[in-house]
Amino acid sequence: MSGIALKFGLDKRFLQAVGLRFLAALLMVVMSAAVHGAAKTVPVGQIMFWRSALALLPICFYLIWLGQFPRGLCTKRPMLHVTRSGFGVFSMIMSFLSLAYLPVANAQGLAYLAPVLTLPLAACLLGERLTWPVIAAVGLGFAGVVALLWEALDLGGQGSLIGIMAGLTYAGTMAFVRVHTKRMTESENSSSIAFYFALLSAAAGLLTWPFGWVSLSAEALGWLCLAGLAGGAGHITANEAIARAPVSALAPFDFTGLVWALGFDILIFSQWPGPLGVCAITAAALLVTFQKTSLDPRPKP
Repeated sequence: MSGIALKFGLDKRFLQAVGLRFLAALLMVVMSAAVHGAAKTVPVGQIMFWRSALALLPICFYLIWLGQFPRGLCTKRPMLHVTRSGFGVFSMIMSFLSLAYLPVANAQGLAYLAPVLTLPLAACLLGERLTWPVIAAVGLGFAGVVALLWEALDLGGQGSLIGIMAGLTYAGTMAFVRVHTKRMTESENSSSIAFYFALLSAAAGLLTWPFGWVSLSAEALGWLCLAGLAGGAGHITANEAIARAPVSALAPFDFTGLVWALGFDILIFSQWPGPLGVCAITAAALLVTFQKTSLDPRPKP
């Protein structure tokens, strides 16, 4: 494997980041499918509490496995966690609203506009240099996203409009969150970032209790447990990936999550979207895989 990595200009650390990003994409789509299933009967605030509270379990288990609990929760810059969590809570609300009103693949399509918006932010705020293959791959992936969105735009009705607007808002917010998280990894470990986000998100969700939570059926409870566990594991792997490679280099790989989302729509929710978007997104991921995407910061004048 190391020989192949050297042949295509990929180092071991970047390959680890790519693998973690693929796994994170799968876990986050599992979480999204679970939220979509729970949202049929459970309000968004209650979903947010369960998803965030249960996410603390895999995060703490991961720290114990590394032998870093509770030492790994120490932070040098607590206000960065507050800022990241504030934007993260808002983006989570928008994501869950989108999943409540749209099919999983369409909601994920809107969510994965975030990597496209991340690129200019990463270049401006982090000084990352964008190569033409990376830009072309993201553009191709974006075209695939647009193809998948036509179905959502054709649904009509107030519900789909709310879902589309929430998804677009989520994408814009997440672009900032990802760049902010990359900057945090310079002084904070990925587990503490995920832990404090889950903790503050659970607290925010708990504040919605007086506004009307519902009694949970066995099916709804199952969806919520799956959402929490998959979401916690997904945040750990996503943050570990960001710590190993530039934000812009990993952005195209996020589009692969749409392939998983399409699979869930077909197998679980009996929806059959067209293949055009999937082909474009897969091509984008393959294109950037075989390019040198180890990007260096711009030299200071």
